[in-house]
Amino acid sequence: MSNGHRMVQKVETFRFETSGRGFLDITSELARLVERHANGIGLLTVFLRHTSASLTIQENADPDVLDDLMDALDALAPRKAGYRHTTEGADDMPAHIRTMLTGCQLSIPITHSRLALGTWQAVYLIEHRDRPHTREVVAHLLTQEERDAHR
Repeated sequence: MSNGHRMVQKVETFRFETSGRGFLDITSELARLVERHANGIGLLTVFLRHTSASLTIQENADPDVLDDLMDALDALAPRKAGYRHTTEGADDMPAHIRTMLTGCQLSIPITHSRLALGTWQAVYLIEHRDRPHTREVVAHLLTQEERDAHR
């Protein structure tokens, strides 16, 4: 017996221009995707196609939080730690370590056709390299679609 719903998948690739090391709030772009295609409940998976940048969900109210987080990442993966991989510059190997620590994929539930983020939460792309980059994020939305009730 059908419940009147079918699952629908949407995939969209976003390109973001970073300005170098720091946090870039990408929540609004992801929210627009969900607003266009979600109907009720679902799941949004976000995947970053890079190894020297990462994704995180963090506080969006106080910018000091992001500065403190960057300081913590600097302490965990300092630039001058005697790395062997230095071909792409002193910021490259620490960037790989930071990505390993913070991750390149997130899953966010969809409720009431919206991202189920908390009041003070935002989705950030973290650029770990010093210079600007173009970064690609693949978003995979799985949501239910209501069938026409008059069928």
